Amino acid sequence: MDCEIRRANEQDADAISRLIIATLHTSNAQDYPAAVIAQVQHSFSPQAVRHLLSQRQVFVAQAAGDIVGTASLDGAVVRSVFVAPARQGQGIGRQLLVELERQALGAGLTQLTVPASITAEGFYARLGFRTLREQFHGEERTLIMQRPLTPIL
Repeated sequence: MDCEIRRANEQDADAISRLIIATLHTSNAQDYPAAVIAQVQHSFSPQAVRHLLSQRQVFVAQAAGDIVGTASLDGAVVRSVFVAPARQGQGIGRQLLVELERQALGAGLTQLTVPASITAEGFYARLGFRTLREQFHGEERTLIMQRPLTPIL
């Protein structure tokens, strides 16, 4: 699916928050206990998203006026990649990663790292990321994955 990928702005914060929370409860809830989902959900309230907009390069995928995906870049770290559950598997996540890679290459970076949920491990592996190690924050298991920065088109 073709989407417009653009830099997020403050007016997008509520829609980004809703998208992330819906994805957590639909997709990630299959791999994580409710307590972890609730903890992560708190990190993506509209207010928290507004704060992230000032800290990271945040992008959205927009289709037919709706925000259907989001991703951000924090230095050389890919963060907060979420695609609306009904739109997963349509190439939106890949389009967002292509934009993050374009930004990273423009900044002179040579590799990208992602603290991936176990839900997203296959997605990142298909894009060439390799698992370096696991990290635990209580019950939350995160995979630290990395790939050299070369075009994934």
